[in-house]
Amino acid sequence: MRAAVEQGLLGPRTPIVGLLDVTGIRESAAALRAAFGEVVAPGTPVLHAFAVKATPLVPVLRLLHEEGVGAEVASPGELALARAAGIPPARVVLDSPAKTPAELREALALGIAVNADNPQELERIDALLAHDPGPAAGGPLSPVGIRVNPQLGGGSIGALSTATATSKFGVALRDEGARAWVVRAFLDRPWLTRLHAHTGSQGIPLSLMTRGVAETYALAEEINERAGRRQIDTLDIGGGLPVNFSSETTDPTFARYARALREAVPGLFDGRYGLVTEFGRSLLARHGTVVARVEYAKSAGGRPVAVTHAGVQVATRTVYAPGSWPLRIAAYDAQGRPKRGPEVVQNVAGPACFAGDLLAEGRALPLLEQGDYAAALDTGAYYFAHHYAYNSLARPGVHGFVRDGSGGVTFATVREAQTPAEIVAEAGGEHARALAGLAVRARP
Repeated sequence: MRAAVEQGLLGPRTPIVGLLDVTGIRESAAALRAAFGEVVAPGTPVLHAFAVKATPLVPVLRLLHEEGVGAEVASPGELALARAAGIPPARVVLDSPAKTPAELREALALGIAVNADNPQELERIDALLAHDPGPAAGGPLSPVGIRVNPQLGGGSIGALSTATATSKFGVALRDEGARAWVVRAFLDRPWLTRLHAHTGSQGIPLSLMTRGVAETYALAEEINERAGRRQIDTLDIGGGLPVNFSSETTDPTFARYARALREAVPGLFDGRYGLVTEFGRSLLARHGTVVARVEYAKSAGGRPVAVTHAGVQVATRTVYAPGSWPLRIAAYDAQGRPKRGPEVVQNVAGPACFAGDLLAEGRALPLLEQGDYAAALDTGAYYFAHHYAYNSLARPGVHGFVRDGSGGVTFATVREAQTPAEIVAEAGGEHARALAGLAVRARP
């Protein structure tokens, strides 16, 4: 924080910035690889594909690629980011629930793994392969699988629960005839070689996550037995390891989850199946911070209110659902030093023009004053992805940092702050007279 202020990344002209701990990201990737390396059989192919939706920043994807992590994408935009980061197609997985024919065609041509979400999508893939069956007519270049929903129930955040009875994702296995359809789909298509399920997410307990993987594994075993061979050779178990946002303690860890899986589904790790994971939040959340300058310090109803430049535009989920997405806030003085003094119950507000734009309400912190800084911790995942253009507030710049050997800090730009000119361009600035022109033509 001191270095960011001293080097001009924070100040009156740049009152909000995102910071990413490069060393922490590297360590997180290493912890993921080590956790599953301890439980899989030697020689098992394992692809850890980062969920690009969590932090869609090309330099971050490139860093993770260099740390042995691929990419899970869910849109043409995310695929473009992964390709810009130099991630090879063989290390990319496409999982969108609404893939167009053009998206499927591109993925199959590049050799990107595709998980079909539903029967209609599989029919589209059938049609594409009928026109171009793939290498030497032996099947597609891409590994292709089917996503299933084991329908085990939800967690504490309903909107993020992907394995409920009516979840929009995958083939609902407990629906009448659905499981039989999945089995037949594989038996009729020897080129289908993967099975995918994603039960986890924030608010989902480990017990439910492991049950989802266990049910997917049991289905793969059933299909392979019916086929009389190891047709399904890879299980994609998704991601969704929750993050404990209430403290600095990392729980659960990747290692704890991997051990729980080995205990619940030992056959998954005996070398017969390759493995794909799709973690996002748990890889990056701890290693990012949104920092905002206190523009004004006021009082309302006897409670201090620090009005900052970070609110709904960067912390949309926190502002609209604070009970599910609380953030820890750290207070710093104008020089970027930890704020001292007795804790005072106060609100930390954002800049948007509605009353609920609060990063924290009734929070006990050293009193924030004009020119101080409020740091929203654990915001490395999703908080740089969910920009909400309310009041045409600009996307903040993002910088990565490392501590050098002499006790200093070196920064690198990850994303430039959005300019007013760019906001105007996104808002149709080049077409300013378009509607007025239509109105003129419409006059009798």
